[in-house]
Amino acid sequence: MNPQPSHLTALDLPVPSQDQLPEVFQKYFALCEEKLGLIPNVLKAYSHNIAQLEAFSSLYNELMLGKSGLSNLEKEMIAVAVSASNACYYCQVAHGAAVREYSQKPTLGELLVMNYRVAELSERHIAMLDFSVKLTESPHRMNENDRQQLRDVGFSDQDIWDIANIAGFYNMTNRVASAVDMQPNLEYHSQHR
Repeated sequence: MNPQPSHLTALDLPVPSQDQLPEVFQKYFALCEEKLGLIPNVLKAYSHNIAQLEAFSSLYNELMLGKSGLSNLEKEMIAVAVSASNACYYCQVAHGAAVREYSQKPTLGELLVMNYRVAELSERHIAMLDFSVKLTESPHRMNENDRQQLRDVGFSDQDIWDIANIAGFYNMTNRVASAVDMQPNLEYHSQHR
């Protein structure tokens, strides 16, 4: 097995050390390390541009940790299904670990990466992931029937808004991560097994 590259990205970005960051991000990175056991490489990469780090982390925190009718597991399942559709290595690994954590099922993250349709999922979750993947692969084909299928399994219009925003966010981050060959933290591979 080849060891994972030690770089964050294929770009030579001027990534500051943690003590060179503004105090608010020193605290944020310390909190990540405390809660996750690591500082996600995506945050380290974004730290070369503090305004972008602030925008990225603010939107991530609102979408993934903010109040919603979606559970944390459902949000992470969307992240994985979208990332699998886009073949984004970074997000498949990182969010696959989060799916394992929230579901307490050590194989669910990999099932979602490989093909969520073979996982034992509820009708609600299949509809949610079908919607997210369709939005990823053919957004111009979205129609009222797609939204109604979500309503039929119990999602509110606010939930549909949240699903669309989370899927849209990961479509953006997948493209950035793939474009710059962003590497996931090695720790993700062994977490929550």
